[in-house]
Amino acid sequence: MVFRIGDPVMHWTYGFGQVIQLEERAVSGQKTLYYAVQVRDMTVWVPADEKLESRLRPPTNSTRFKRMLAILSGPGEPLPEDRQERKLRIIELLKDGRAESLCRVIRDLSAYRQKKSSMTTIRRSLDEYRHPCWGSGALPFPFLRRRLSWNCSACSPRLRLRQIFVHKENPSS
Repeated sequence: MVFRIGDPVMHWTYGFGQVIQLEERAVSGQKTLYYAVQVRDMTVWVPADEKLESRLRPPTNSTRFKRMLAILSGPGEPLPEDRQERKLRIIELLKDGRAESLCRVIRDLSAYRQKKSSMTTIRRSLDEYRHPCWGSGALPFPFLRRRLSWNCSACSPRLRLRQIFVHKENPSS
């Protein structure tokens, strides 16, 4: 991909800018062409090497932009629960440097975060019903029609836990 002075471009990190200069520079004894890109109030020097397409691209046309919006507004694909697997998958998706791939990653991470957030909310709600005496996973569900009565270290100095099941036949319990 070849850009000329005055071409509008999208930098992969800094966003929309304009090519203001082309310059050949020697780095580590090797001459490389660099694009000077004006992005807001700064100039970014971008090497014209084999990774140029992942660093600098022309602005998106309206048809492609609508396609990216459709990707962003679509349902997210599930990401692995394992953090390392998730990271590797995201890196793999972003390797091509395409804007569509970035939109897919944003969409999938948003869906993952929303799912994770709702699971956290559920866990917090369940934690409100936990008591130190019950241990993890032992929650008093109302549909079991049981009543717990206790004296424990968290509620009083004496440690005594007693479970009384309520039966329709024995309303005095």
